[in-house]
Order: sequence, then C-alpha cells, then structure tokens
Amino acid sequence: MTAAAAGPAGERAVDGVLFDVDDTLVDTHGAFAAALAAVSREWLPGLDPARDTEVLDHWRADAHGRYRGYTRGEVSYREQRMGRANDLHAAFGGPVLDDAAYDRWNALFEDRFTGSWAAHDDAAGVVRRLLDAGIKVGALTNAATEYQVRKLTRAGLADDVPLLVGVDTLGFGKPDPRVFAEACRRLGTSPERTAYVGDELDVDARAAVAAGLRGVWLARPQLGAKHANDTEALPTDVVITSLTELPGVLGL
Repeated sequence: MTAAAAGPAGERAVDGVLFDVDDTLVDTHGAFAAALAAVSREWLPGLDPARDTEVLDHWRADAHGRYRGYTRGEVSYREQRMGRANDLHAAFGGPVLDDAAYDRWNALFEDRFTGSWAAHDDAAGVVRRLLDAGIKVGALTNAATEYQVRKLTRAGLADDVPLLVGVDTLGFGKPDPRVFAEACRRLGTSPERTAYVGDELDVDARAAVAAGLRGVWLARPQLGAKHANDTEALPTDVVITSLTELPGVLGL
C-alpha cells in the first residue's frame, strides 16, 4: 500500500466512491475462464485443455487493442469481439469465423460467460461498510450500461452500487476525464472528494488522478496485476490488493 488517502485525524477523505466493475467488484476473470474453456472445446478441439490458461491470457492481453478501440468509439462491440475471437483462433489453430460462425461462437461464449458472473468475496461487505458510513457509492465502467447492470444484478450488487456511467453514456470511456466528471456529477460529489477504484493502473487509477479524483489501484495478486511494474510511477494515493483495505485508506 502506498501513501494513505485519509485526511487529518477524525476526518474522512472522501464523500463518494466510484467503482470499476470487471475484476474490481465482479470476478470477470473467472467468468472469462469458463467461457473460453467452453469455446475451446467446441472450436479448438485439438487443443490440450492444459493450455486453457494460455487461451485466457491471450484473451485478456488483447494484443491488438480491440477493446480499447471500442471504448474510444472507433469500432462497434461486435467488431471488437469478433476480431478478438479470430485473433484467438489464429493463435491457437481455430478456423476463421465469418459472421454466421461468429454468431454461433458468441452464443456459446455468452451463455457460459453470463452464467458465471459472481461478485468477488470482498465486494459486498466493503460496499455495505461504505454506505453505512454515509459514503455515496456508484459504478463507472468501460462496458455498455445495460450489460453491466445485468452483471451487477446477477452478482447481487445492483441495489447498492448503481451503474452511473457506461461506455455508451457519452460514446466513449476511460481514460477520458469527461467520463469521470460525469460520474461524479451523477453521484453528487466533487471529483476531489471522490475516490475511483479499479484494477487497471492506466485507465483506472492514473486516469482518475488526471481527472481530479483520488485514484486507487486494486492489484489483486490472484489475477496477475496489470502493469505490476509501474507502481512507483503512480502519482498519488494508494495501491491495494483487496477491497478490504479500502475503508482504512479512506479514513473510515
């Protein structure tokens, strides 16, 4: 944990907390693992199941930056997902997916992915502690609003963590500072009195700081923290490895 975000003794540091959704509140990593294992058995039948971790790592790496292109408004959701599916097949010996084949691929993927959505074990209790302390709570995500509301609902978090801003709210997502400003406006807090908690150092913690918020990087060790070698360059606030650390660094 780096420098604490708490204010002077007896004074809490923030009035509001905004959360990322994927791999912050919801175990999206586990859901991706289940979905990719299913499509690998169907579409990569010659692949040894022992390589499922490689498949997952490839998907998460998204070496061509297709999802980031979607969050910048450059391509559609379908284009980025189909591109990533074909990138995966090219790397592991699967067929090229045309539109019809991709529809079948994605139907299987979505069935297993959405069926595996679940909250991280540390999420619900920490959110409740923040709310009980009078902290306003909401979510800001780089995925579509309706999709993420479904995810939070299945994870049992939707009542306590309203989805305030998705990538479709303004037509683009993080790290653009305007999405953080809009989320704070909807939450009813000023940026300097709002913490943003997310699992990606660049588009979450650093981007939040650049937008005037308090950036908190959630580097879950079991997920393989993204940009793990960049902690010294984090310009402010905290790095935590579990949400259970969050109330303490916020002075609660």
